[in-house]
Amino acid sequence: MHASAATNAPGEFPVEVSIVTPMHNEELCVREFHRRMSAVLVGMGVSHEIILVNDGSTDKTPEIIRELSATDPNLVGVFLARNRGQCTAIYAGIQHSCGRYVVIMDGDLQHPPEEVPSLIEKIREGYDLVKGMRQRRQESLMLRRIPSLVANYLMRATSKCDIHDMGGLSAIKGEVARGLKLREGQHRLIPALVYGQGGAVCEVPTSAPPRFAGKSHYGIGRSVDVLFDIVLLWFQNSYKQRPVYLFGRISLWLFMTASLLMCWMFFDKFVFGEHMGTRPPFLGSVLLYLSSLGFMSTGLILEVLVNTHDAVSGATPYKVREIVTSRSPDSAAPGSCQ
Repeated sequence: MHASAATNAPGEFPVEVSIVTPMHNEELCVREFHRRMSAVLVGMGVSHEIILVNDGSTDKTPEIIRELSATDPNLVGVFLARNRGQCTAIYAGIQHSCGRYVVIMDGDLQHPPEEVPSLIEKIREGYDLVKGMRQRRQESLMLRRIPSLVANYLMRATSKCDIHDMGGLSAIKGEVARGLKLREGQHRLIPALVYGQGGAVCEVPTSAPPRFAGKSHYGIGRSVDVLFDIVLLWFQNSYKQRPVYLFGRISLWLFMTASLLMCWMFFDKFVFGEHMGTRPPFLGSVLLYLSSLGFMSTGLILEVLVNTHDAVSGATPYKVREIVTSRSPDSAAPGSCQ
């Protein structure tokens, strides 16, 4: 993997680093996350913003974000109207960022803020994305680590992106991050998506401590969602975003199988005088013909309609209820990177 030679002109972005962190019922972690993250960014000596996305929290997370934003002009609270999930919260935070580099990280401190400088240092070499590769993970072996190993292997195999740990802490060029059109669950695929667009990606080792406080929102049920995401990723990469290549192949095999069955039925009818109209193979061949037609139409049409609708309408999968910040009116608005 080779770094891109492209760099951003000085002053092109209002801030150097944007931290995007989704928060859902993290009242025990918010203050500590903000304290440590702010200390790291100040120590780096870079202009920055910390974007905390309140994803419909029902505890004191919103109140704490308001309190912190009142004293820290670099903190921006993005409050979603209701809980929409981690991916949508990340997407909302990215779209409200204005940094040269966008860092995506969790708020439970399993992504230590102290790791951010190493990612920023690496991405300044010209990469489009730098991924933190978690070392010595302490989560459950059966519920977290083994499913993660399997999922990462499958994602590498389907995307050809040589990143060993797709999820978690990432640093992305701002214009690349804000150009991503994330759909539910695709936060796990960001390195593969950037790589698929032709971006230069790499990874650096990072630590993986246990949660600072609170309870994990991860459940084994997410592994099923990951499987579907991997299937979609394989589909997009294997058939060059031309669904007709995949659906056409499936349809062709179904059509050929139905035709072979029908030839057999005709042979039995004209050679042995067998009645074919009520025989199960005849009914099966008719069903296969109909399935062949279905594969050539339904899936392709639905996918094209969804993508077209999103592109034309500019629809987003979230609604922001309010933006909380103590920035002066003259300051650059979040997401304004012109």
